[in-house]
Amino acid sequence: MTSPLTPLHSRYAAIRTRSVALAAPLSAEDCSAQSMPDASPTKWHLAHTTWFFETFVLEAYERDFTPFHPAFRVLFNSYYNGVGEKHPRPQRGLLTRPSLEDVLAYRVQVDERMARLLAAAPHDMVLCSLVELGLQHEQQHQELMLTDVLHLLSCNPLFPAYSPAADVVAPAAAGPLAWRSFEGGLVEVGHAGGGFAFDNEGPRHCVYLHPYALATRLVTQGEYAAFVEDGGYRNPQLWLAEGWDWCRAQGLERPLYWHPEGGGGWRTFTLAGLGLLQAELPVVHLSYYEADAYARWAGARLPTEAEWEHAATQGGADPLEQLFGAAWQWTQSSYAPYPGFRPAAGAVGEYNGKFMVNQYVLRGSSCATPPGHGRASYRNFFPASARWQFTGLRLARHLG
Repeated sequence: MTSPLTPLHSRYAAIRTRSVALAAPLSAEDCSAQSMPDASPTKWHLAHTTWFFETFVLEAYERDFTPFHPAFRVLFNSYYNGVGEKHPRPQRGLLTRPSLEDVLAYRVQVDERMARLLAAAPHDMVLCSLVELGLQHEQQHQELMLTDVLHLLSCNPLFPAYSPAADVVAPAAAGPLAWRSFEGGLVEVGHAGGGFAFDNEGPRHCVYLHPYALATRLVTQGEYAAFVEDGGYRNPQLWLAEGWDWCRAQGLERPLYWHPEGGGGWRTFTLAGLGLLQAELPVVHLSYYEADAYARWAGARLPTEAEWEHAATQGGADPLEQLFGAAWQWTQSSYAPYPGFRPAAGAVGEYNGKFMVNQYVLRGSSCATPPGHGRASYRNFFPASARWQFTGLRLARHLG
């Protein structure tokens, strides 16, 4: 585990090593397969994060720059139109070549070049900021590696485990459900400075909050099972119109990775394989539609992202549980720019701003998020139908 205070070259080495370690339990075949267009092969994640450093750092700073392989510029470009052409996202699983061995060699060579560059210019603040962005970007992909391989393995009727249970990080259970009230008023949200933040976390600005209350912990698997067994997926009055149409079109009756167990129980597929539902643990892999429907069934609602951030930054004797490290928490807030937001110039400015449409904000972090990567101002975002991430919910209520 590294911290923001760790020297940049050490952070670089540790984070890059962790990505390869995450792929270690997988076969070359596991690393090449793509289970759906929204997911990417592990091999692609390993190559794309390397592409980021080669394209945005080495190409700009390295004397006599020569790419590892010219074709990689297109093959492993994700969505940066300013860089040039891209291989179609739904076809990443067709890239049987370059091999996993070739991709790992690509990582080694780029890491060696990055080490020389960082040693030669340790105090170049523009360079260091760009490298830090690349490391944060790689940590995002480390989580995606786990969520994407979980979806891939779930498609296998053998339900193979990614890793033994002892090696898989799982969120801890929390205490009884209670409510914490907040007076609201005019509050500040957004990154306050000091340490890294993505561009979409600022500028810091004021918002007005009406009095509200948040549940002290996340909704559990057992509580969500009660919603399922009460006919929650068959009651259109609980669902947003678009969500109900989506639910019917998909023929859904339960969360992703849930399987009926004889006697009326449930099994769930996790990175540790197929096992009995853990009633006390947070429910995950919910879409925005499912989270919203459950909140209505429970006589509550989803919080706004400003409410969540305000509550997460308040001290007190009754702190909220499971803010970080358990599940990303859906909010009812559409992903939109903060007042005064301006993306950075050039292709690297495409990182967040151009996705501010048809998405909802999630807050916190999940059991798959790398340690130290989350913070109160972090704005994750996904379409309302996305359910393969470790996404859950915390209930909210209006007061007064």
